[in-house]
Amino acid sequence: MAVHFCEEDDVLKKYKVKVDEKRDLIFPIEGVQVGTAATGLRYKERKDLAIFAISPGSNTSCFFTKNKFAAAPIEIAKRNREKNEALYLIINSGNANAGTGENGLTAASRICESLAAEAGCEFENVLPFSTGVIGEELDYSLIVKHIPKALYGVTDEGWIEAAEAIMTTDTFPKVRSKKFTLGNDIHTVTGICKGSGMIRPDMATMLAYIATDASVSESLLKKIGQTVLRSSFNRITVDGETSTNDAVVFIATGRTGSDKITTEGDPRYLPLLLGIDEICSELAKDIVRDGEGASKLVSVEVAGAKTDDEAALVAYSVAESSLVKTALFAEDPNWGRILSAVGASGVQELDFNKVDLFVGEHKVASRGALDAHYQEEKVASVMKNKEFSIRVDLNNGECDTTVWTCDLSYDYVRINSEYRS
Repeated sequence: MAVHFCEEDDVLKKYKVKVDEKRDLIFPIEGVQVGTAATGLRYKERKDLAIFAISPGSNTSCFFTKNKFAAAPIEIAKRNREKNEALYLIINSGNANAGTGENGLTAASRICESLAAEAGCEFENVLPFSTGVIGEELDYSLIVKHIPKALYGVTDEGWIEAAEAIMTTDTFPKVRSKKFTLGNDIHTVTGICKGSGMIRPDMATMLAYIATDASVSESLLKKIGQTVLRSSFNRITVDGETSTNDAVVFIATGRTGSDKITTEGDPRYLPLLLGIDEICSELAKDIVRDGEGASKLVSVEVAGAKTDDEAALVAYSVAESSLVKTALFAEDPNWGRILSAVGASGVQELDFNKVDLFVGEHKVASRGALDAHYQEEKVASVMKNKEFSIRVDLNNGECDTTVWTCDLSYDYVRINSEYRS
């Protein structure tokens, strides 16, 4: 059975110039090295295995899918992380190793055992991750065979190659990096992720790995992860589907020699939080930009809610409405679909006589009805842009949130109907 992932000829070569231009903007993280290899798991031979080598003494914080039908590598990664520090991450694309029962757990364990033996560490120091087709047994021997090549090829500069190796239906490698100041020191944060379809995370995204050379306590790194996820990966949707393999790992190597940040009261905490949040938010939006068949990135902004949960309910109701998403694809200012989604959100204390609606800067509805100054041609013009906003003001409180979504096109159906054919 041939699995139609993105092929090197028609995707990576297309983006090769862009990737090469970006390479100088991707900064290595002292204490993290990355290696890749091609195992043959993919539809067409291409790098599909990535290994992260993490310096001992680094802190990690891991977040995993809340889908009860979790993949075998997720179960092993959870167990291992509870027992020991993470020194190696190993990720394969081409097969999710989900819905594979005891054989799947055996496959994930064999991969960890092989890497641990090759690297000279404990089984529990290895965290496995997989992405690809669900329900097909993983030929772990292909991965085991190529572990030495990936392991002995680790380099500080391997981030883009790793982003390429973990792609499935993605059409470009997703990698972001920046330098920022903490006190008197310059620090770096770099991250990669993958995701294009089956995106409505409930903790992270399909797969994401974010590292910084700052020194952060494990408990505070977990707090940073929880905070950042709420405003980035947990605020995106492509198709409303939460994957079986979702995972994000935050790494803090502390290799710059700075004093460890242990509390939110440390004046360096906020700049660190903002730096990591910026990278995660850009990666999250990259996923929506690359949504299967998508041509639009739309921010759904909800203001004036009584609670954060109410704001999120309304935002996701609009962002995941198939009728809204098809109107976005058609560039059709069918504002009634948006207000209908607001009304169907499930918010109990919603007074539609207070609701205002904007597309871009143009007011569409005022107090629950068409605004007297509405001009459809201006709104239609906004919707021709590749990126724009929809703003809903409930005028009922002080809470707000933003969810990023995309349009629903013919290609989404084609990509997913051909996924296993």
